[in-house]
Amino acid sequence: MAAAHDPPRLKSMSTRKKKPRVALALAGGGPLGAIYEIGALCALEEALDGVNFGNLDAYVGVSAGGFIAAALANGLSPREICASFIENVGAEHDVFKPSVLIRPAWGEIAKRLASVPVLAAQASYRYLFLRRSLSSAFERLGRALPAGFFSNDMIDVQLRRQFSAPGRTNDFRELKRKLVLVATDLDSGDPAPFGQPGFDHVPISKAVQASAALPGLFPPVEIDGRYYVDGALKKTLHASVLLEDNVDLLICLNPLVPFNSSASPQHRVLSSGEERIPKLVDGGLPVVLSQTFRTMIHSRLELGMKAYERNHPDTTIILFEPDQRDPEMFLANTFSYSQRRALAEHAYQKTRQMLRSRRSELSAKLAPHGVRINDEVLDDRKRTLLRRRVPRTRGAWALKRLESTLYDLERALAMRN
Repeated sequence: MAAAHDPPRLKSMSTRKKKPRVALALAGGGPLGAIYEIGALCALEEALDGVNFGNLDAYVGVSAGGFIAAALANGLSPREICASFIENVGAEHDVFKPSVLIRPAWGEIAKRLASVPVLAAQASYRYLFLRRSLSSAFERLGRALPAGFFSNDMIDVQLRRQFSAPGRTNDFRELKRKLVLVATDLDSGDPAPFGQPGFDHVPISKAVQASAALPGLFPPVEIDGRYYVDGALKKTLHASVLLEDNVDLLICLNPLVPFNSSASPQHRVLSSGEERIPKLVDGGLPVVLSQTFRTMIHSRLELGMKAYERNHPDTTIILFEPDQRDPEMFLANTFSYSQRRALAEHAYQKTRQMLRSRRSELSAKLAPHGVRINDEVLDDRKRTLLRRRVPRTRGAWALKRLESTLYDLERALAMRN
């Protein structure tokens, strides 16, 4: 009798669906990027049933995204990261104080100043006796400029303390989940995928420090005799290191997008209460440079996303990023922490708004992987990221719901056609 029942049992085991493998890719973007990603992740985790961002199969982080990816891979939830980074509350070892990133790099500055007499003598000799050009002499003196004006050593110190808590680790090889933090080798220009074989002996905290070492702001980070800088110099996301592992669902977050000041606000964005920027040139050099930088990295991201989708057709890839018509995210200082509470709340609410507007499209993509949108949570108008609440009239809320419904219908009809 037992033998007669064996084949059905074996059949049910062979046809049982495997658990989908879900991964997360986080791009950089300075402190502003980290603030956006924290707010967005909190909104996504609440609204997406079946996704636990502190317990995914794999993570890749670049620059500021590496800071968050390392925390998530250690089991911290988006809300816990928000408490640590945005509100500066919680256990002492978890509180990350932004002030540590504005400490002058005295060691680097002192080393460069000490070289001035020798470099000045060399420049004078080249100009007076070797008849080199004056520009060549000044180029020699350029070596006295610091490679970075702020110290990033405390990133390593604070994260090492945070990851030494029980249940966490500062060793890639001891993690329960795959984590890759990408920096750029300064001398070769090649990406350095810390966490991959050959790079996994480096402490996680040191890898975060290297991946976020933005040239000009922070000095390059020395590891094993090599010098490393920001991982975004090579690529924006570096998601291929996860796609090569054949993940089923890849969620990507990119915080920096160019601003579209000419787009008429419709459906997803209301113009009331928001500053309008008709001509970016009126903002002067800072605004022009910001738009240029954002456009360059975003165009590179767009090319990368097309390549990811073409080379990995069996993986569902979903990108979340700010609305290009959102002036608040564009006008915010990329390197400012002073408005982090307001910006995190803004990112949280805008992500919830985006999920409502893309509800049909995203539901269709997420459903095959056992993930569904929690309508009750998403439509709860009382939800906020932080304690402070933004007053909203019933009329404005009704208009927002109508706006999201219309956009959702528009996307659904476009998909059917």
